[in-house]
Formats: sequence, structure tokens, C-alpha cells
Amino acid sequence: MLDRQTIADRLATVGYVADAGLSTALALMDLLKRPLLLEGEAGVGKTEVAKALAAVHGVELIRLQCHEGLDRADALYEWNYQRQLLAIKAREGLDADETEAHVFSEKYLLERPLLAAIRRPVAPVLLIDEIDRSDEEFEAFLLEILSDFQVSIPELGTVRATAIPRVVLTSNGTRELSDALRRRCLYHALDFPDVDREARIILARLPDIDVALALQIARLMERIRKEDLSKLPGVAETLDWAAALVGLGVTRIDAEREALFDTLACVLKTREDHARMTPEVLGRLIARVA
Repeated sequence: MLDRQTIADRLATVGYVADAGLSTALALMDLLKRPLLLEGEAGVGKTEVAKALAAVHGVELIRLQCHEGLDRADALYEWNYQRQLLAIKAREGLDADETEAHVFSEKYLLERPLLAAIRRPVAPVLLIDEIDRSDEEFEAFLLEILSDFQVSIPELGTVRATAIPRVVLTSNGTRELSDALRRRCLYHALDFPDVDREARIILARLPDIDVALALQIARLMERIRKEDLSKLPGVAETLDWAAALVGLGVTRIDAEREALFDTLACVLKTREDHARMTPEVLGRLIARVA
């Protein structure tokens, strides 16, 4: 088992700056072989944890994006019915049992993320993204997969995991998850980073940026998130804004207020939020952090 500092250091090498709580949770995930449920607002970096974890271990990232109406076929497997029909037509007149065995073989099986994750020879990172967007029925089905890491395919038999994947689930909290799912997972709540960590994130992703500018941007983002906005900007928006300002040659935010206002498209993503962030409001926020 890697200790939490080693994990934090390795995550930093791939551009993810983790706090002590997250590093500990990832260490326990490996020790206990349990899925990790990450919960927090959109934009705090939950999905990036799985991407960074796959990069750290040098393994494949397999992603299941959850949505309303997600079912077993979308998540697990389905048969390539069009190819099966063509094969049946081509084998007309042949033995029916042989034809059935042929069309229900690996050749016609379409892997979906859950099946793919348990069939890889090297354990991947399985990201089950926004599990709260799926319904309770799919969540109950998922519990079976996470408990045994095996799948029953009636035509082929039971498929057991070749290697147990590292599983990361994310939730934005749009609905309450079941107690059964929570009991099977380790848990960590992710919040927006504090100023120091967000500045470090900027420096990790944009190594050519001036340290003072990175710190100013992080302070300004903290202030912006305290405003009455309909959609709080996440870390991805911070990085886009920082990259835009560097590209425009901005060296201090208090010296380039017009450039900051003109680039708010990187940060604010609704008409209402743009209306609220007037030049006067932005100027007030800049004055507090410059």
C-alpha cells in the first residue's frame, strides 16, 4: 500500500493537487479494495481524480457516464443484432443449434463499460460518473456488480473479473443515494479548493505562469464563488481563465481590469451570471484581492 504522501506526490506529477483527506481516501481504497464515492458540487474536480488515478498507475480509464434512463444494456453489454441477423441469413439451411451457438459468441458481443472493466487483464480505473443522475433501479443493479465483480451472460455463462478494477463513483448530490450503495463505498466529500491549493493547481497545469498572478487569480476566484451566482465556476474554469490571461499577456489582474472583464466567458456560463458580474462588481472584487 502506498502511503498518502506518496499518493499525493504521484498525483501532483500528473497535475492533480490533492489534499490530505483525498490522499488518505485513495490509500484506503487500495488497502481495502473498496469503491470510492466522491461527492461535491459540479466543478470541484471529482472526475479529474479518476483520470489522475489512471495516469498515476499507468492503466486504462473506463468511464460510465450515468444519465436518466440508463439501463443494463447501456452499462453492461448487448448483442450486435444487425450482424447476428446477417449471420443467421447467411447460415440458412445449416444446423439450428450450431447457428445459435455461432451468433451468440464473443464475435457478436458488444462490451459496455462495466463488462469491459472486469475483463481487462490489467485492472483499470472504472469511473462511474454522476451516479446520482441514474435511477434507483440501476443503482440496485450496480450493487451486484460492485459486490461480486462478476456478470452472468445467459448465452455465455458467468464472467468473473480478471483483475478487480479501482472504482471511483461521483455524485453532484442531485438526489439522495441509497444507504446500501454508501455502505459499500468509502466516502470523501470534495469542496472547491482553498486559495493556496487552487494556486498550486494553476501552477501545476500552467507551469509558465507567474506565481504572483496565479495567486491573484486563485484569490479572485474565491471571491467570485461567494457572489450570488446561479452556477459557481469550477477549477476547470479557473484554468481556462488563467490560460486566457497568460495568452493575452496579463501580468497583474489589478492592472488589466478590462482584459479580465472581456474574458469572463471563461468563468461565467449563464446569461444571468454575466448580468450580475458588472464591471463595477468585478472591480470591487479585484480591489479586495490585488
